[in-house]
Amino acid sequence: MKKTVLLCYCALCVCCHDLHAQEIPAPGAGMNDNDIDIVRPGHPREDIALPEMDPRQVAPPQADLPRDSIPVPDRWRLMEALGYRFPYYDPYNQNALKGDLPVLKEWGDSLFFNLGIISDSLQEARRLPTPVASQISIQPGANDVFGHNQQSEFIQNLIVSIDLSKGDTTFRPPDYEFRFVPVFNYNSDRVGEAGVLNIDPSYGTHRTDKFVGVQELFADVHLRNVSERYDFDSLRVGIQPFTNDFRGFLFVDSPFGVRLFGNRFNNQVQYNVAWFRRFEKDTNSGLNDISQAMRKDDTYLVNVYHQDWPVQGMTTQISVVHNSNHDTGFHYDTDGFLVRPALVGDVQPHEYQVTYPGVSMDGHFGVWNLSASAYGALGTDSHNPIARQSQQIQAGFFAAELSRDVDWIRFRGNFLVASGDKNPGDGKATGFDAIAENPQFAGSDTSFFIRQALPLIGGGGVELSGRNGLLPSLRSSLSEGQSNFVNPGISLIGMGADADVTPELRMFTNLSCLNFMNTSSLSLLRNQPIPSTSIGTDLSVGMHWRPFLNQNVIINGSVAVLIPGAGLKELYGSNQGSYYSALFNVILAF
Repeated sequence: MKKTVLLCYCALCVCCHDLHAQEIPAPGAGMNDNDIDIVRPGHPREDIALPEMDPRQVAPPQADLPRDSIPVPDRWRLMEALGYRFPYYDPYNQNALKGDLPVLKEWGDSLFFNLGIISDSLQEARRLPTPVASQISIQPGANDVFGHNQQSEFIQNLIVSIDLSKGDTTFRPPDYEFRFVPVFNYNSDRVGEAGVLNIDPSYGTHRTDKFVGVQELFADVHLRNVSERYDFDSLRVGIQPFTNDFRGFLFVDSPFGVRLFGNRFNNQVQYNVAWFRRFEKDTNSGLNDISQAMRKDDTYLVNVYHQDWPVQGMTTQISVVHNSNHDTGFHYDTDGFLVRPALVGDVQPHEYQVTYPGVSMDGHFGVWNLSASAYGALGTDSHNPIARQSQQIQAGFFAAELSRDVDWIRFRGNFLVASGDKNPGDGKATGFDAIAENPQFAGSDTSFFIRQALPLIGGGGVELSGRNGLLPSLRSSLSEGQSNFVNPGISLIGMGADADVTPELRMFTNLSCLNFMNTSSLSLLRNQPIPSTSIGTDLSVGMHWRPFLNQNVIINGSVAVLIPGAGLKELYGSNQGSYYSALFNVILAF
Protein backbone atom coordinates (compact mmCIF):
# COMPACT_ATOMS: atom_id res chain seq x y z
CA MET A 1 0.00 0.00 0.00
CA LYS A 2 1.29 3.38 -0.92
CA LYS A 3 1.63 6.01 1.84
CA THR A 4 1.56 9.81 1.35
CA VAL A 5 3.88 12.02 3.38
CA LEU A 6 3.20 15.76 3.64
CA LEU A 7 6.41 17.82 3.86
CA CYS A 8 6.61 21.48 4.93
CA TYR A 9 9.41 23.89 4.17
CA CYS A 10 11.20 25.65 7.00
CA ALA A 11 11.68 29.27 6.04
CA LEU A 12 14.45 29.80 8.61
CA CYS A 13 16.53 26.72 7.90
CA VAL A 14 18.38 26.72 4.58
CA CYS A 15 20.41 23.64 5.33
CA CYS A 16 17.34 21.38 5.27
CA HIS A 17 16.19 22.49 1.81
CA ASP A 18 17.84 19.56 0.09
CA LEU A 19 16.36 17.20 2.64
CA HIS A 20 12.83 18.43 1.84
CA ALA A 21 13.44 17.74 -1.83
CA GLN A 22 14.32 14.09 -1.17
CA GLU A 23 11.93 11.21 -0.81
CA ILE A 24 11.77 10.05 2.82
CA PRO A 25 10.39 6.63 3.62
CA ALA A 26 7.46 6.55 5.97
CA PRO A 27 7.97 4.38 9.02
CA GLY A 28 6.59 0.87 8.74
CA ALA A 29 7.77 -2.63 8.19
CA GLY A 30 8.09 -3.86 4.62
CA MET A 31 7.89 -0.39 3.07
CA ASN A 32 10.25 0.85 0.41
CA ASP A 33 10.77 3.99 -1.65
CA ASN A 34 8.17 2.90 -4.21
CA ASP A 35 5.53 2.85 -1.46
CA ILE A 36 5.94 6.59 -0.71
CA ASP A 37 4.20 9.49 -2.43
CA ILE A 38 5.75 12.88 -1.72
CA VAL A 39 3.37 15.85 -1.36
CA ARG A 40 4.66 19.39 -0.92
CA PRO A 41 2.69 22.46 0.11
CA GLY A 42 0.83 23.99 -2.79
CA HIS A 43 0.72 20.71 -4.75
CA PRO A 44 -2.36 18.54 -5.24
CA ARG A 45 -2.70 15.62 -2.87
CA GLU A 46 -3.85 12.15 -3.77
CA ASP A 47 -6.42 10.38 -1.68
CA ILE A 48 -5.02 8.32 1.16
CA ALA A 49 -6.07 4.73 1.48
CA LEU A 50 -5.88 3.58 5.10
CA PRO A 51 -5.32 -0.04 6.05
CA GLU A 52 -8.24 -1.98 7.42
CA MET A 53 -8.17 -2.45 11.21
CA ASP A 54 -9.82 -4.93 13.54
CA PRO A 55 -12.51 -3.09 15.59
CA ARG A 56 -11.53 -5.20 18.60
CA GLN A 57 -8.07 -3.61 18.49
CA VAL A 58 -9.43 -0.04 18.73
CA ALA A 59 -8.82 1.45 22.19
CA PRO A 60 -11.91 2.67 24.09
CA PRO A 61 -12.41 6.44 24.47
CA GLN A 62 -10.24 8.03 27.12
CA ALA A 63 -13.30 9.24 29.04
CA ASP A 64 -14.32 5.63 29.66
CA LEU A 65 -11.02 4.75 31.30
CA PRO A 66 -10.87 4.67 35.11
CA ARG A 67 -9.36 7.90 36.48
CA ASP A 68 -6.90 7.90 39.32
CA SER A 69 -6.58 10.93 41.64
CA ILE A 70 -4.04 11.67 44.33
CA PRO A 71 -5.45 13.31 47.49
CA VAL A 72 -3.73 16.49 48.65
CA PRO A 73 -3.70 16.68 52.47
CA ASP A 74 -3.21 20.50 52.59
CA ARG A 75 -3.71 22.45 49.37
CA TRP A 76 -2.56 25.66 51.09
CA ARG A 77 0.92 24.30 51.82
CA LEU A 78 1.91 22.85 48.45
CA MET A 79 4.90 25.20 48.35
CA GLU A 80 6.13 23.84 51.66
CA ALA A 81 5.66 20.29 50.39
CA LEU A 82 7.91 21.17 47.45
CA GLY A 83 10.61 22.33 49.84
CA TYR A 84 9.99 26.07 49.92
CA ARG A 85 10.27 27.56 53.40
CA PHE A 86 9.64 31.20 54.26
CA PRO A 87 10.58 32.75 57.61
CA TYR A 88 7.83 34.03 59.88
CA TYR A 89 9.16 37.60 59.63
CA ASP A 90 8.81 37.67 55.82
CA PRO A 91 5.50 39.43 54.98
CA TYR A 92 5.99 39.19 51.19
CA ASN A 93 5.70 35.41 50.76
CA GLN A 94 3.39 32.77 52.22
CA ASN A 95 3.04 33.56 55.90
CA ALA A 96 0.53 32.18 58.38
CA LEU A 97 0.85 35.39 60.42
CA LYS A 98 -0.37 37.49 57.47
CA GLY A 99 -3.48 35.52 56.55
CA ASP A 100 -1.93 33.60 53.64
CA LEU A 101 -2.47 30.14 55.18
CA PRO A 102 -5.08 28.63 57.51
CA VAL A 103 -3.83 28.44 61.06
CA LEU A 104 -5.77 25.57 62.67
CA LYS A 105 -6.32 22.48 60.53
CA GLU A 106 -8.70 20.92 63.06
CA TRP A 107 -11.03 23.92 62.60
CA GLY A 108 -11.16 23.51 58.86
CA ASP A 109 -9.17 24.98 56.01
CA SER A 110 -10.67 28.50 56.09
CA LEU A 111 -9.66 29.98 59.45
CA PHE A 112 -7.09 32.74 58.95
CA PHE A 113 -5.00 34.81 61.33
CA ASN A 114 -3.57 38.22 60.41
CA LEU A 115 -1.12 40.10 62.60
CA GLY A 116 -0.24 43.71 61.88
CA ILE A 117 2.29 45.82 63.77
CA ILE A 118 2.78 49.52 63.05
CA SER A 119 5.25 51.88 64.65
CA ASP A 120 4.22 55.53 64.20
CA SER A 121 6.78 58.09 65.42
CA LEU A 122 6.18 61.84 65.29
CA GLN A 123 8.39 64.78 66.21
CA GLU A 124 6.74 68.20 65.98
CA ALA A 125 7.75 71.78 66.75
CA ARG A 126 5.39 74.75 66.66
CA ARG A 127 4.87 78.36 67.62
CA LEU A 128 1.35 79.46 68.49
CA PRO A 129 -0.40 81.81 70.95
CA THR A 130 0.11 80.56 74.51
CA PRO A 131 -1.84 81.89 77.48
CA VAL A 132 -0.26 82.77 80.80
CA ALA A 133 -1.78 80.80 83.67
CA SER A 134 -3.75 82.90 86.13
CA GLN A 135 -1.64 81.61 89.00
CA ILE A 136 1.92 82.14 87.73
CA SER A 137 4.20 82.83 84.78
CA ILE A 138 7.79 81.61 84.76
CA GLN A 139 8.85 83.96 81.96
CA PRO A 140 10.20 87.35 83.14
CA GLY A 141 8.91 89.16 80.07
CA ALA A 142 5.42 87.70 80.04
CA ASN A 143 2.39 89.88 80.61
CA ASP A 144 -0.92 88.79 82.10
CA VAL A 145 -2.28 87.41 78.82
CA PHE A 146 0.39 86.05 76.45
CA GLY A 147 3.45 84.03 77.31
CA HIS A 148 6.32 82.20 75.64
CA ASN A 149 4.90 80.61 72.46
CA GLN A 150 7.45 77.90 71.53
CA GLN A 151 6.32 74.28 71.91
CA SER A 152 7.56 70.82 70.93
CA GLU A 153 6.04 67.36 71.05
CA PHE A 154 7.15 63.76 70.54
CA ILE A 155 4.58 60.98 70.09
CA GLN A 156 5.26 57.27 69.71
CA ASN A 157 2.41 54.90 68.91
CA LEU A 158 2.76 51.13 68.62
CA ILE A 159 -0.35 49.75 66.95
CA VAL A 160 -0.99 46.00 67.14
CA SER A 161 -3.75 44.57 64.95
CA ILE A 162 -4.94 41.03 65.66
CA ASP A 163 -7.50 39.65 63.21
CA LEU A 164 -9.07 36.19 63.12
CA SER A 165 -11.50 35.43 60.28
CA LYS A 166 -13.23 32.40 58.82
CA GLY A 167 -14.36 31.95 55.26
CA ASP A 168 -13.23 32.22 51.66
CA THR A 169 -12.97 35.98 51.08
CA THR A 170 -12.09 35.93 47.38
CA PHE A 171 -15.52 37.18 46.31
CA ARG A 172 -17.36 37.87 49.58
CA PRO A 173 -16.83 38.98 53.20
CA PRO A 174 -15.67 36.45 55.80
CA ASP A 175 -18.27 34.30 57.54
CA TYR A 176 -16.97 35.48 60.92
CA GLU A 177 -14.34 38.01 61.92
CA PHE A 178 -12.88 39.03 65.25
CA ARG A 179 -10.50 42.00 65.52
CA PHE A 180 -8.58 43.47 68.43
CA VAL A 181 -6.42 46.59 68.03
CA PRO A 182 -4.67 47.97 71.12
CA VAL A 183 -2.48 51.07 70.78
CA PHE A 184 0.48 51.69 73.08
CA ASN A 185 1.23 55.41 73.33
CA TYR A 186 4.12 57.41 74.73
CA ASN A 187 4.10 61.19 74.48
CA SER A 188 6.36 63.98 75.66
CA ASP A 189 5.53 67.71 75.52
CA ARG A 190 7.49 70.88 76.22
CA VAL A 191 5.90 74.34 76.35
CA GLY A 192 6.98 77.80 77.40
CA GLU A 193 4.45 78.43 80.16
CA ALA A 194 3.45 76.63 83.35
CA GLY A 195 -0.23 75.81 83.73
CA VAL A 196 -0.62 74.86 80.05
CA LEU A 197 0.04 71.14 80.36
CA ASN A 198 -1.76 70.69 83.68
CA ILE A 199 -4.16 72.69 85.80
CA ASP A 200 -1.51 72.64 88.53
CA PRO A 201 1.34 75.02 87.50
CA SER A 202 3.79 73.14 89.72
CA TYR A 203 3.89 70.44 87.03
CA GLY A 204 6.07 72.88 85.08
CA THR A 205 6.62 73.06 81.36
CA HIS A 206 7.53 69.44 80.57
CA ARG A 207 5.25 66.41 80.65
CA THR A 208 5.70 62.76 79.71
CA ASP A 209 2.81 60.33 79.68
CA LYS A 210 2.01 56.74 78.71
CA PHE A 211 -1.33 55.19 77.87
CA VAL A 212 -2.82 52.05 76.30
CA GLY A 213 -6.04 52.52 74.35
CA VAL A 214 -8.33 50.07 72.60
CA GLN A 215 -9.29 51.39 69.16
CA GLU A 216 -10.92 48.25 67.77
CA LEU A 217 -12.57 45.29 69.49
CA PHE A 218 -15.44 43.86 67.47
CA ALA A 219 -17.07 40.72 66.12
CA ASP A 220 -18.38 40.63 62.56
CA VAL A 221 -20.97 38.12 61.32
CA HIS A 222 -21.82 37.50 57.67
CA LEU A 223 -25.60 37.16 57.79
CA ARG A 224 -26.44 36.14 54.24
CA ASN A 225 -25.78 36.48 50.54
CA VAL A 226 -28.64 38.01 48.58
CA SER A 227 -27.50 37.37 45.00
CA GLU A 228 -25.31 35.09 42.89
CA ARG A 229 -22.75 37.91 42.74
CA TYR A 230 -22.34 37.78 46.54
CA ASP A 231 -24.25 40.92 47.45
CA PHE A 232 -24.52 40.52 51.21
CA ASP A 233 -25.69 41.69 54.63
CA SER A 234 -23.31 41.69 57.63
CA LEU A 235 -23.53 42.73 61.27
CA ARG A 236 -20.66 44.22 63.28
CA VAL A 237 -20.82 44.72 67.06
CA GLY A 238 -18.14 46.31 69.24
CA ILE A 239 -15.51 49.06 69.14
CA GLN A 240 -15.06 49.89 65.48
CA PRO A 241 -13.72 52.79 63.38
CA PHE A 242 -16.24 54.70 61.32
CA THR A 243 -16.19 57.68 58.95
CA ASN A 244 -19.50 58.98 57.68
CA ASP A 245 -18.36 60.80 54.52
CA PHE A 246 -15.44 60.65 52.12
CA ARG A 247 -13.37 63.42 53.77
CA GLY A 248 -14.24 63.14 57.46
CA PHE A 249 -16.16 66.40 57.81
CA LEU A 250 -18.91 65.23 60.18
CA PHE A 251 -18.13 62.08 62.17
CA VAL A 252 -14.79 60.24 62.50
CA ASP A 253 -14.27 58.11 65.59
CA SER A 254 -13.73 54.62 67.01
CA PRO A 255 -16.83 54.28 69.21
CA PHE A 256 -18.73 51.29 70.50
CA GLY A 257 -21.53 50.48 68.11
CA VAL A 258 -23.85 48.10 66.31
CA ARG A 259 -23.66 48.39 62.53
CA LEU A 260 -25.65 46.59 59.85
CA PHE A 261 -24.03 46.99 56.45
CA GLY A 262 -23.98 45.42 53.02
CA ASN A 263 -24.46 46.00 49.31
CA ARG A 264 -26.88 45.43 46.44
CA PHE A 265 -27.01 45.35 42.62
CA ASN A 266 -23.56 43.83 42.04
CA ASN A 267 -21.96 46.14 44.62
CA GLN A 268 -23.26 49.29 42.94
CA VAL A 269 -25.13 50.25 46.10
CA GLN A 270 -23.69 50.05 49.64
CA TYR A 271 -25.46 50.95 52.87
CA ASN A 272 -24.90 51.41 56.62
CA VAL A 273 -27.46 51.45 59.43
CA ALA A 274 -25.76 52.06 62.77
CA TRP A 275 -25.90 53.17 66.39
CA PHE A 276 -22.72 54.42 68.11
CA ARG A 277 -21.88 55.54 71.64
CA ARG A 278 -18.63 57.41 72.22
CA PHE A 279 -15.93 56.67 74.77
CA GLU A 280 -14.16 59.13 77.00
CA LYS A 281 -10.73 59.96 75.57
CA ASP A 282 -7.36 60.06 77.21
CA THR A 283 -6.44 63.73 76.87
CA ASN A 284 -2.76 63.39 76.04
CA SER A 285 -2.95 60.49 73.58
CA GLY A 286 -6.46 60.97 72.14
CA LEU A 287 -7.14 57.22 72.49
CA ASN A 288 -10.24 55.49 73.83
CA ASP A 289 -10.25 55.20 77.61
CA ILE A 290 -12.34 52.09 78.21
CA SER A 291 -11.65 52.21 81.96
CA GLN A 292 -14.20 55.03 82.27
CA ALA A 293 -17.93 54.84 81.73
CA MET A 294 -19.00 55.64 78.20
CA ARG A 295 -20.36 59.09 77.43
CA LYS A 296 -24.06 59.76 77.08
CA ASP A 297 -23.42 60.75 73.49
CA ASP A 298 -25.28 58.63 70.93
CA THR A 299 -25.13 58.81 67.15
CA TYR A 300 -27.73 57.16 64.92
CA LEU A 301 -27.17 57.10 61.17
CA VAL A 302 -28.31 55.73 57.85
CA ASN A 303 -26.29 56.24 54.70
CA VAL A 304 -26.42 54.87 51.16
CA TYR A 305 -23.68 54.97 48.51
CA HIS A 306 -24.48 54.64 44.81
CA GLN A 307 -21.57 54.05 42.44
CA ASP A 308 -21.57 55.44 38.89
CA TRP A 309 -24.33 57.91 39.63
CA PRO A 310 -25.25 60.41 38.27
CA VAL A 311 -22.45 59.60 35.79
CA GLN A 312 -19.92 56.81 35.47
CA GLY A 313 -16.94 57.36 37.72
CA MET A 314 -18.88 59.27 40.37
CA THR A 315 -20.07 57.84 43.70
CA THR A 316 -22.89 59.67 45.49
CA GLN A 317 -23.76 59.27 49.16
CA ILE A 318 -26.95 60.32 50.93
CA SER A 319 -26.93 60.23 54.73
CA VAL A 320 -29.05 61.16 57.72
CA VAL A 321 -27.18 61.38 61.04
CA HIS A 322 -28.74 62.17 64.40
CA ASN A 323 -26.63 63.14 67.43
CA SER A 324 -28.29 62.81 70.83
CA ASN A 325 -26.08 64.25 73.58
CA HIS A 326 -27.01 63.97 77.27
CA ASP A 327 -23.63 64.79 78.87
CA THR A 328 -25.20 66.88 81.62
CA GLY A 329 -22.62 66.21 84.33
CA PHE A 330 -19.29 67.90 85.07
CA HIS A 331 -16.27 66.21 83.53
CA TYR A 332 -12.56 67.04 83.89
CA ASP A 333 -9.93 65.84 81.46
CA THR A 334 -6.76 63.89 82.28
CA ASP A 335 -4.86 67.10 83.09
CA GLY A 336 -7.51 68.50 85.41
CA PHE A 337 -9.20 71.03 83.09
CA LEU A 338 -13.00 71.28 82.96
CA VAL A 339 -14.22 70.17 79.53
CA ARG A 340 -17.95 69.54 80.12
CA PRO A 341 -19.61 71.94 80.31
CA ALA A 342 -17.17 74.35 78.71
CA LEU A 343 -15.63 76.85 81.11
CA VAL A 344 -17.22 79.78 79.32
CA GLY A 345 -20.33 81.93 79.74
CA ASP A 346 -22.49 80.80 82.65
CA VAL A 347 -20.91 77.30 82.76
CA GLN A 348 -24.23 75.47 82.84
CA PRO A 349 -24.63 71.77 81.87
CA HIS A 350 -26.78 71.24 78.83
CA GLU A 351 -27.93 68.64 76.31
CA TYR A 352 -28.85 68.80 72.63
CA GLN A 353 -30.52 66.93 69.80
CA VAL A 354 -29.20 67.60 66.27
CA THR A 355 -30.02 65.95 62.95
CA TYR A 356 -27.62 66.23 59.99
CA PRO A 357 -29.07 65.51 56.53
CA GLY A 358 -26.25 65.37 54.01
CA VAL A 359 -25.15 64.63 50.45
CA SER A 360 -21.56 63.79 49.43
CA MET A 361 -19.90 62.99 46.10
CA ASP A 362 -16.52 61.59 45.17
CA GLY A 363 -15.22 60.65 41.73
CA HIS A 364 -14.65 62.28 38.38
CA PHE A 365 -16.45 63.91 35.47
CA GLY A 366 -14.21 63.10 32.53
CA VAL A 367 -10.76 64.48 33.34
CA TRP A 368 -12.01 66.54 36.32
CA ASN A 369 -11.99 65.02 39.81
CA LEU A 370 -14.58 66.21 42.31
CA SER A 371 -15.07 65.55 46.03
CA ALA A 372 -17.85 67.48 47.78
CA SER A 373 -20.05 67.35 50.88
CA ALA A 374 -23.07 69.37 52.02
CA TYR A 375 -24.74 69.13 55.44
CA GLY A 376 -27.52 70.83 57.31
CA ALA A 377 -27.80 70.92 61.11
CA LEU A 378 -31.29 71.07 62.60
CA GLY A 379 -32.18 70.64 66.25
CA THR A 380 -32.36 72.10 69.76
CA ASP A 381 -29.91 72.92 72.56
CA SER A 382 -31.40 73.04 76.07
CA HIS A 383 -28.99 75.76 77.26
CA ASN A 384 -26.02 77.15 75.36
CA PRO A 385 -23.46 78.52 77.89
CA ILE A 386 -22.30 81.31 75.55
CA ALA A 387 -25.81 82.51 74.65
CA ARG A 388 -27.02 81.64 78.19
CA GLN A 389 -30.36 80.38 76.93
CA SER A 390 -31.91 77.57 74.93
CA GLN A 391 -31.31 77.51 71.19
CA GLN A 392 -33.00 76.43 67.99
CA ILE A 393 -30.20 75.08 65.76
CA GLN A 394 -30.26 75.93 62.05
CA ALA A 395 -26.88 75.77 60.39
CA GLY A 396 -25.26 74.65 57.14
CA PHE A 397 -22.00 73.42 55.68
CA PHE A 398 -20.54 72.93 52.18
CA ALA A 399 -17.07 71.88 51.01
CA ALA A 400 -15.69 70.91 47.60
CA GLU A 401 -12.35 70.02 46.06
CA LEU A 402 -11.95 70.17 42.28
CA SER A 403 -8.75 68.76 40.80
CA ARG A 404 -7.19 67.70 37.53
CA ASP A 405 -4.20 65.52 36.71
CA VAL A 406 -1.67 66.89 34.25
CA ASP A 407 0.93 64.20 33.69
CA TRP A 408 2.60 63.63 37.09
CA ILE A 409 1.03 66.64 38.86
CA ARG A 410 -2.46 66.99 40.30
CA PHE A 411 -3.67 70.57 40.66
CA ARG A 412 -6.35 71.18 43.32
CA GLY A 413 -8.79 73.93 44.15
CA ASN A 414 -10.57 73.98 47.55
CA PHE A 415 -13.66 75.80 48.74
CA LEU A 416 -15.45 75.50 52.09
CA VAL A 417 -18.08 77.48 53.99
CA ALA A 418 -19.58 76.74 57.43
CA SER A 419 -22.27 79.13 58.62
CA GLY A 420 -21.64 81.37 61.65
CA ASP A 421 -23.94 82.74 64.34
CA LYS A 422 -25.01 86.34 63.68
CA ASN A 423 -26.63 87.11 67.02
CA PRO A 424 -25.91 84.96 70.11
CA GLY A 425 -28.85 86.48 71.96
CA ASP A 426 -31.68 85.77 69.51
CA GLY A 427 -32.32 82.14 70.49
CA LYS A 428 -31.21 80.80 67.10
CA ALA A 429 -27.86 79.02 66.85
CA THR A 430 -26.72 79.30 63.23
CA GLY A 431 -23.04 78.35 63.61
CA PHE A 432 -22.30 74.92 62.13
CA ASP A 433 -20.48 72.36 64.24
CA ALA A 434 -19.74 68.67 63.60
CA ILE A 435 -19.94 65.65 65.89
CA ALA A 436 -16.29 64.58 65.69
CA GLU A 437 -14.45 65.96 62.67
CA ASN A 438 -11.04 65.03 61.26
CA PRO A 439 -11.06 66.56 57.77
CA GLN A 440 -8.78 65.32 54.99
CA PHE A 441 -9.03 68.58 53.10
CA ALA A 442 -6.96 71.63 52.09
CA GLY A 443 -3.68 70.16 53.26
CA SER A 444 -5.17 68.40 56.33
CA ASP A 445 -2.22 67.23 58.46
CA THR A 446 0.20 69.70 56.89
CA SER A 447 -2.05 72.74 57.33
CA PHE A 448 -1.26 74.84 60.41
CA PHE A 449 -4.85 75.89 61.07
CA ILE A 450 -6.22 72.34 60.75
CA ARG A 451 -3.48 70.55 62.64
CA GLN A 452 -2.93 72.93 65.56
CA ALA A 453 -5.30 73.85 68.37
CA LEU A 454 -5.63 77.63 68.86
CA PRO A 455 -6.79 78.73 72.34
CA LEU A 456 -9.20 81.64 72.63
CA ILE A 457 -7.08 83.61 75.07
CA GLY A 458 -9.08 85.93 77.28
CA GLY A 459 -12.38 84.46 76.18
CA GLY A 460 -12.80 81.57 78.61
CA GLY A 461 -11.64 77.98 78.70
CA VAL A 462 -12.39 77.17 75.07
CA GLU A 463 -10.35 76.69 71.90
CA LEU A 464 -10.84 78.79 68.81
CA SER A 465 -10.38 75.58 66.83
CA GLY A 466 -9.32 72.10 67.91
CA ARG A 467 -6.37 69.95 66.88
CA ASN A 468 -7.07 68.12 63.61
CA GLY A 469 -10.19 70.22 63.15
CA LEU A 470 -11.15 72.97 60.75
CA LEU A 471 -14.28 74.48 62.34
CA PRO A 472 -13.82 77.38 64.82
CA SER A 473 -16.52 75.93 67.05
CA LEU A 474 -15.37 77.41 70.39
CA ARG A 475 -15.36 74.02 72.11
CA SER A 476 -13.49 73.18 75.29
CA SER A 477 -12.00 70.16 73.48
CA LEU A 478 -12.57 68.63 70.08
CA SER A 479 -12.46 65.06 71.41
CA GLU A 480 -13.94 65.50 74.92
CA GLY A 481 -16.13 68.59 74.75
CA GLN A 482 -19.65 69.11 73.43
CA SER A 483 -20.70 70.55 70.10
CA ASN A 484 -21.32 74.30 70.11
CA PHE A 485 -23.51 75.97 67.50
CA VAL A 486 -22.94 79.53 68.69
CA ASN A 487 -19.67 80.10 66.86
CA PRO A 488 -18.20 82.40 64.18
CA GLY A 489 -18.20 79.89 61.30
CA ILE A 490 -15.54 79.88 58.62
CA SER A 491 -14.90 80.20 54.88
CA LEU A 492 -11.89 78.83 53.01
CA ILE A 493 -10.64 79.37 49.48
CA GLY A 494 -7.42 77.67 48.48
CA MET A 495 -5.33 75.87 45.92
CA GLY A 496 -2.64 73.23 45.96
CA ALA A 497 -0.73 70.63 44.00
CA ASP A 498 0.45 67.05 44.48
CA ALA A 499 3.50 66.05 42.43
CA ASP A 500 4.80 62.49 41.99
CA VAL A 501 8.42 63.52 41.58
CA THR A 502 9.57 59.88 41.50
CA PRO A 503 7.72 56.61 42.10
CA GLU A 504 8.98 56.77 45.68
CA LEU A 505 8.57 60.50 46.41
CA ARG A 506 5.47 62.68 46.41
CA MET A 507 5.65 66.40 47.11
CA PHE A 508 2.61 68.53 47.93
CA THR A 509 1.88 72.15 48.67
CA ASN A 510 -1.18 74.08 49.72
CA LEU A 511 -2.33 77.68 50.12
CA SER A 512 -5.57 78.65 51.89
CA CYS A 513 -7.19 82.00 52.68
CA LEU A 514 -9.31 81.73 55.84
CA ASN A 515 -12.06 84.05 57.12
CA PHE A 516 -14.70 84.01 59.85
CA MET A 517 -18.27 84.15 58.61
CA ASN A 518 -19.38 86.34 61.54
CA THR A 519 -17.50 87.55 64.63
CA SER A 520 -20.48 88.30 66.93
CA SER A 521 -19.78 85.34 69.23
CA LEU A 522 -16.08 86.28 69.43
CA SER A 523 -16.94 89.87 70.31
CA LEU A 524 -19.26 88.65 73.05
CA LEU A 525 -16.65 86.39 74.63
CA ARG A 526 -13.83 88.92 74.43
CA ASN A 527 -16.11 91.82 75.42
CA GLN A 528 -14.57 93.87 72.63
CA PRO A 529 -15.49 94.50 69.00
CA ILE A 530 -13.82 92.22 66.44
CA PRO A 531 -14.61 94.09 63.21
CA SER A 532 -12.37 92.09 60.85
CA THR A 533 -13.26 88.59 59.71
CA SER A 534 -9.80 87.78 58.31
CA ILE A 535 -8.11 84.78 59.93
CA GLY A 536 -5.10 84.79 57.64
CA THR A 537 -3.23 82.84 54.99
CA ASP A 538 -2.14 79.27 55.56
CA LEU A 539 0.89 78.05 53.56
CA SER A 540 2.26 74.52 53.75
CA VAL A 541 4.65 72.24 51.88
CA GLY A 542 5.38 68.60 52.57
CA MET A 543 6.65 65.30 51.26
CA HIS A 544 5.61 61.64 51.39
CA TRP A 545 8.47 59.21 50.75
CA ARG A 546 8.20 55.43 50.33
CA PRO A 547 11.84 54.35 49.89
CA PHE A 548 10.97 50.72 49.08
CA LEU A 549 7.87 51.45 46.93
CA ASN A 550 5.55 49.87 49.49
CA GLN A 551 3.66 50.75 52.66
CA ASN A 552 6.12 49.10 55.01
CA VAL A 553 8.34 52.18 55.40
CA ILE A 554 6.83 55.67 55.02
CA ILE A 555 8.55 58.94 55.87
CA ASN A 556 6.52 62.17 56.03
CA GLY A 557 7.65 65.70 56.60
CA SER A 558 6.02 69.10 56.35
CA VAL A 559 6.33 72.77 57.26
CA ALA A 560 3.34 75.11 57.64
CA VAL A 561 3.03 78.85 58.30
CA LEU A 562 -0.06 80.85 59.25
CA ILE A 563 0.27 84.54 58.42
CA PRO A 564 -2.38 86.12 60.70
CA GLY A 565 -5.01 88.43 59.25
CA ALA A 566 -6.55 91.45 60.93
CA GLY A 567 -9.18 89.40 62.77
CA LEU A 568 -6.59 87.07 64.30
CA LYS A 569 -4.40 90.02 65.27
CA GLU A 570 -7.35 91.53 67.12
CA LEU A 571 -7.60 88.29 69.11
CA TYR A 572 -3.90 87.67 69.76
CA GLY A 573 -2.23 91.03 69.24
CA SER A 574 -0.04 92.24 66.42
CA ASN A 575 3.31 91.43 68.07
CA GLN A 576 2.95 87.63 67.93
CA GLY A 577 4.33 87.40 64.38
CA SER A 578 3.60 84.45 62.12
CA TYR A 579 2.76 81.03 63.54
CA TYR A 580 4.45 77.90 62.24
CA SER A 581 4.65 74.16 62.70
CA ALA A 582 7.12 71.56 61.42
CA LEU A 583 6.80 67.81 61.69
CA PHE A 584 8.76 64.68 60.88
CA ASN A 585 6.96 61.35 60.87
CA VAL A 586 8.24 57.78 60.37
CA ILE A 587 5.86 54.84 59.92
CA LEU A 588 7.13 51.25 59.98
CA ALA A 589 4.63 48.50 59.25
CA PHE A 590 4.70 44.69 59.32
